Amino acid sequence: MVLSRRFNYPVISAKMLDITYIIAYVNTKIRAKYMRTISATKARAQLYKLLDEASQVHEPIQITGKRSNAILIGESDWRAIEETIYLLSIPNMRESIREGLKEPIDTCSKDLDW
Repeated sequence: MVLSRRFNYPVISAKMLDITYIIAYVNTKIRAKYMRTISATKARAQLYKLLDEASQVHEPIQITGKRSNAILIGESDWRAIEETIYLLSIPNMRESIREGLKEPIDTCSKDLDW
């Protein structure tokens, strides 16, 4: 794995970052429209099956109830969302990543110095 000498993270191109963002955005919009939906009564009866499915398939499941609705997602997906929100909450982080992506690979270090 090639690491950026400046930021110590795996090197990906700015184009890849933009494409990744676009794909994630489109997937979010499509999922919102076509997300699997199940009633709270059925979800209660199939809870363990739904937990396994959400974790293995990495697709959210909408659970609808009389008073409110909720989304069931796997723990690893939730942790990834939390990490993304945290990183994007750091001022100038996105710009810093984009700047690092412009660094030529041949100037990147293959060894960590920490």
